[in-house]
Amino acid sequence: MSYLHSIGAYFIMIKDTFVKPTKGRVLSDLIFKEIDDLIIGSLGIVAFISFFVGGVVAIQTALNLNNPLIPKSLIGFAARQSVILEFAPTFISIIMAGKVGSFITSSIGTMRVTEQIDALEVMGINSLNYLIFPKIIAMLVYPFVIAIAMFLGIIGAYTAAVYGGFTSNDAFLAGLQEDFIPFQLFYAFFKTFLFAFLLATIPSYHGYFMRGGALEVGKASTTSFVWTSVAIILVNFIVTQLLLS
Repeated sequence: MSYLHSIGAYFIMIKDTFVKPTKGRVLSDLIFKEIDDLIIGSLGIVAFISFFVGGVVAIQTALNLNNPLIPKSLIGFAARQSVILEFAPTFISIIMAGKVGSFITSSIGTMRVTEQIDALEVMGINSLNYLIFPKIIAMLVYPFVIAIAMFLGIIGAYTAAVYGGFTSNDAFLAGLQEDFIPFQLFYAFFKTFLFAFLLATIPSYHGYFMRGGALEVGKASTTSFVWTSVAIILVNFIVTQLLLS
């Protein structure tokens, strides 16, 4: 029953987030601050992981091509499919659930512990709109992070495959272009938008409704990471079934 209560409270929170909006100038400042904290602050770790995981995908593919009849262009093809379809949108989102999600939960949870949220309510401000709506808008920029992850993942795969001596430049580029289906990009970015919404709202829920002191802030951050990851994996499964089956 507690799970059902939490799900209901989550959707009520989302509804209340979009009512009684904060003043435009204040809201715009909050949105730019959230973009800086949530998006720009995450570019470094995303770039690092994307480049090297792309390289690992290429090396693993190359090492498993034991049959001489299989063309080396398959390395580029496999790298492209892996990075665009699953690694960049899904794997990076789970990593962001740990980095961004924990930051959101801890920041809002700290405001709850120090009674800053109660102060906002006393001043007649819709605290949900003030705290959560800017995060949702800021995360609309998140697909650009995933686009960077896709680009760097493929660059990493190219670097590892070509300069590692596993395939030639022409073979990798031929595989990269082979049987490309533009709809797969739509699929990747469509689920990225859904992941962005989950990354903004689930950690916010756990931070906003937490109870207790400083110790509970850490526990709420861990819980939000777990449930955000679970939600991302479930949504990924459902979207894949609906759009690719």
